[in-house]
Amino acid sequence: MTPHAAVASAGKGDAGVRSDCLVEVEIKTRGGIGLTLESKVEKLYGESIAALLKEVCASLGVHHAAFHIVDQGALPFVLAARIESAVRRASPGLQTSFLPAPLVRRQAASLRDRMRRTRLYLPGNEPKYLINAGLHGPDCIVLDLEDSVPPDEKDAARLLVRNALRSVDFLGSERMVRINQGRMGLEDLRAIMPSSPGVILLPKCEDAEQVQSIETEMRSLERRHKIGYEVLLLPIIESALGIVHAYAIASASPRVCALAIGLEDFTADIGVERTPEGRESLFARATVVTAAKAAGVQALDSVYSDVEDAEGLRNSTRESKSLGFDGRGCVHPRQVADIHSALAPRPAEVQRAQQILLAFERARKSGSGVAALGSTMIDLPVVARAERVLRLAQQLGLIESEWRSSVVQTDQGLSAGTENGGGVE
Repeated sequence: MTPHAAVASAGKGDAGVRSDCLVEVEIKTRGGIGLTLESKVEKLYGESIAALLKEVCASLGVHHAAFHIVDQGALPFVLAARIESAVRRASPGLQTSFLPAPLVRRQAASLRDRMRRTRLYLPGNEPKYLINAGLHGPDCIVLDLEDSVPPDEKDAARLLVRNALRSVDFLGSERMVRINQGRMGLEDLRAIMPSSPGVILLPKCEDAEQVQSIETEMRSLERRHKIGYEVLLLPIIESALGIVHAYAIASASPRVCALAIGLEDFTADIGVERTPEGRESLFARATVVTAAKAAGVQALDSVYSDVEDAEGLRNSTRESKSLGFDGRGCVHPRQVADIHSALAPRPAEVQRAQQILLAFERARKSGSGVAALGSTMIDLPVVARAERVLRLAQQLGLIESEWRSSVVQTDQGLSAGTENGGGVE
């Protein structure tokens, strides 16, 4: 008598689905690995799909099973993730896994101070969004395992994200993964750390202990998988308690590269509606900026949810900049360019910064302890702000790489500007 067979499925194969597949499996006790395949490219790729199926099954220790695959243009890393997800659902407790051979160069360490103007969130269970995400040019790509993934798809998304990190070229965007909370978050970490992400996003962070607990697990996984660098951490504050502990969170670990705020959950936590004007969250946002700067890390604002309101996004981002935020989240690729534009220094800002530094340098060389630009006194904090503007302008290619040379070139126009009180803005 044959024991009761285990049956499960993973993925999507409906008409209209793209870059995905549906994998149905029945685990058996004999008969080897069988496959029935529905695919428009079966003649071209049918043998490759069958070979990949056998490779995944061998790695998982599955020797007898019947598979039905409906292919809707899935790439190999997606097929492998869906096959493994279906097998794991049919065989709870399975301890082995399948790691595709890396198709992209192993990533170098993320730099703590790299630009993070935009972080584009992508649902980790939707391969169609992952494949070409780098083409949109965000500074960071967030492969999300948390809020954008339905509870019954968390296990499958984890494997899809793991495989994407090994197989997708994100074209210079920083590779981030937002994990879940608690035990599920630890499972996320154990699955994705072998694929070398750059930054782990820690959602709904409320105290330093959460950061330190995740850091301990990350350090252990880095040793086990011989990751040659420290993966960074980005806590997201989304509650009143998190705001109270913002500095402790930002300074909890040298791995923390930035501190972000999530306003949808925060406003729900304090019992108010989120508005476009943002008065209800002004204190919280200012607290996050202050805590981040005090800890020496970047401050990142929340997402702007209305993807149709480009002007509202630009205005909101200019306000973020005025508060001291270094970047914000995106919920749609079309938001990337608008955020970059709103955060970039305006020509008048660049010119003013150049003139401030030139005036300060001239005063220093003349032995004067006081520098002025028109009626404006220039002290060290003013100089530091001007330097930050020019560093950003240099990074964005708005001025020459040697920005002090650009400053010198404004010398002729400075005298007229200072004599009439600045004449810049």
